[in-house]
Amino acid sequence: MERLPVVCRSHSGIGSCFPWPSLKGEGKTLTLMSRWSEDAACGSSDPEELFADAEGQKRAKAVCLGCAVQTECLAEALDNRIEFGVWGGMTERERRALLRRMPDVPSWRTVLETARRDDEHQRAG
Repeated sequence: MERLPVVCRSHSGIGSCFPWPSLKGEGKTLTLMSRWSEDAACGSSDPEELFADAEGQKRAKAVCLGCAVQTECLAEALDNRIEFGVWGGMTERERRALLRRMPDVPSWRTVLETARRDDEHQRAG
């Protein structure tokens, strides 16, 4: 896939701008995040709430708790080394600590989706 210039998107798809890599596919530009961000629980939140101080981060993390795309959101932040804001229920400090503990993970999306499937399978069985 050919990498194209960065497309401007916000964390929740609205509000302030944040750069997202795009890919060219079948004559159109696709934004990687757009597939899952439309289902994000934070979609109706003020983006400033997701990039908040310590007290605000607790509120932002609470929004993530029941989110249907929490895994995809966290993987996006970890795979792209996004430095700021609450993503997938983790603050920037929590993500940095995780990345320091596990620096050689080639795809956080794969790791997190596998863990989610294993957890769902264990709960069902």
